[in-house]
Amino acid sequence: MMLRNSFLSLALAASLLSCQQQPEQTATTATTTAKAAAEVYYPGDGDDWEYRRPEELGLDPVKLQEAVAWAKTQETEQMPKDFSTQEEIFGKMLGPLPADRAATNGIILKDGYIVAEWGDTKRPDPTYSVAKSFLSTLLGITIDEGMIEDIQDPVAQYVKDGGYESEQNRKVTWEHHARQTTEWEGELWGKKHDFVGTEEYGRGERKPRELQEPGTYYEYNDVRINRLALSLLRLWEKPLPEVLEDEIMDPIDASDTWRWVPYRNSKVMINGQEMPSVSGGTRWGGGLWINTRDEARFGYLFLRNGRWEDKQLISADWVREATSQRGPVGPDYGYLWWLNTEGKAWPSAPTTSYAALGAGQNTIWVDPEHDIVIVWRWHNGKQDELFRRVLEAVK
Repeated sequence: MMLRNSFLSLALAASLLSCQQQPEQTATTATTTAKAAAEVYYPGDGDDWEYRRPEELGLDPVKLQEAVAWAKTQETEQMPKDFSTQEEIFGKMLGPLPADRAATNGIILKDGYIVAEWGDTKRPDPTYSVAKSFLSTLLGITIDEGMIEDIQDPVAQYVKDGGYESEQNRKVTWEHHARQTTEWEGELWGKKHDFVGTEEYGRGERKPRELQEPGTYYEYNDVRINRLALSLLRLWEKPLPEVLEDEIMDPIDASDTWRWVPYRNSKVMINGQEMPSVSGGTRWGGGLWINTRDEARFGYLFLRNGRWEDKQLISADWVREATSQRGPVGPDYGYLWWLNTEGKAWPSAPTTSYAALGAGQNTIWVDPEHDIVIVWRWHNGKQDELFRRVLEAVK
C-alpha cells in the first residue's frame, strides 16, 4: 500500500509540475511564432515597397538582368494596344475597354522585396481571366465566413433566382463552378452557354455538342463563370468589387486605381436596390482593370498562404486547396488557378508553383519553393522561358 501511495504521490507531483510548466512553454511557442511572423516582410501602403539588390537575396544579378532584358522583347502579338481585334477574337462586346493599354511590363518579388521591375507597372489595364482567380478568392472567403457550408453543396441550395431550377442545373455545385465543370445550361447577359454563332463569339465560337453530367466535363466558359459571380452577388447582397475591396484590396494596401467594370446590361435588383454583377474576364469587355503592382500584392498574399501581416485574410486551407489540388477531369487546374502538379505547364518550374492567367498575356505566377512572385503582362505567352531564366539566377 505504501509503495502504491508513493507512486501516486510521484504521479501527482509530475502532473502539477507539468501544469506549472505548460503556460510558460505555450507562451514561449507563441512568442517564437510571433517573432517568425514579424520577420516576414510585407510592403507598406502605396509606393512604400522596398527594393533589394538581387545578390542580397541569393540571386545572380547578371542572370536576373538577362532574364528581364529578354522579357522586354516579348511584347504580345495577340492584343494590339488599341484593342482593335477584340470583337474579331471574342465576339460582340457587352462592356467598355480602355482606349489603349501599356506595353509589356512586369515585376519580380523575392521574399516580398522587389528585385526587378520593368515597364509601366502602375497603369491599371484589363487583366482578362486573371480575374477568375480573384473570383475564386471571393468564393473562398464566402466559405470561410460560413455563408456556404461546403463547396460540394449544390448552388440551388443557396440561390433561388431561377438559374439552377432545371434538371441539368440543379446538380451544379460550388466546386463545379470553381473547376469549370458545371455544364450549366442557359443564357446570361445576352450570351449563351454554348458559344454558337460567329457574330456573338468571334473566333471563340464552338461547335454544338451534347451537355454532360455536371462535374464530368471540363470547359473553359465565361458564361458559366459569370453565373458564379452572379450567384456570389446573391449571397453577399452587395457588389463584389466592394467585397473585394473590403476583404482583400484595402487590407493588402493596394492602390485606389483598380476597378472591376461590369457589362452595360449586367445589373440585378437585390433588396430593392440595383446592383452590378461583374464578370470573370474581359472577353466581352469590362472586367478587372488593375495595375501590375496591385497584382503583385495579390500574388504575394497567396505566397504567404492568405496572411497579410497579422491578419489571416483567406484561410490557409483554402489557399492550399485552390492552388494545389487538381480536379478529376480537365487540365491541371485548381479552383480557378492554373497548376503545375504534373510539371507540364512549366517544365522548368517547381510542381508546387501555380498561376493566374489571362489573355493578352497576363500572368501572376507564384513559386512557394523559391519564395518568388512574378507578374508579367502583355507578353507573347512564353512563361516557362522567363521562369527558367529567373530560376537560373537563384544561387
